[in-house]
Amino acid sequence: MEMHGERRIPAPRQEVWERLNDPETLKECIPGCQSVEKLSDTEFEAKVRAKVGPVSANFSGKVTLTDLDPPSGYTITGQGTGGVAGFAKGSAKVALDEEGGETVLRYGVDAQVGGKLAQIGSRLIDGVARKMADEFFTRFVNAVSPGGAAEPAPPA
Repeated sequence: MEMHGERRIPAPRQEVWERLNDPETLKECIPGCQSVEKLSDTEFEAKVRAKVGPVSANFSGKVTLTDLDPPSGYTITGQGTGGVAGFAKGSAKVALDEEGGETVLRYGVDAQVGGKLAQIGSRLIDGVARKMADEFFTRFVNAVSPGGAAEPAPPA
């Protein structure tokens, strides 16, 4: 599965960079996130509850940052397991450009799933993944915008 997107954020690039690397901001913005722990400058560990069609699971995983070019971007690589639900793994290239006092965040994601998740069907998984990515970036833009906070998760 591949996804690409772009978001305009009314904040300076350095601030956007710092918030993309802040565990509290990430926890607020990741849909279903229960915890994010920074292990080092390039590693995070997270626990996320996700529901894909009839499959609901708690995922635990690690995220590693590579190709660091502060504050212009990096590559995020991660893998998570959800017990019998299966696994998800992938990477995302994130680029930050300053334009007129705002930051343009561009991303490209490549992800794979296995186990029960893979049996659900790619169309459903793609839809859920796109919805989660859109929700994350909407919350992130709101959190980083002046006077903003991440929107609370909608009721399940």
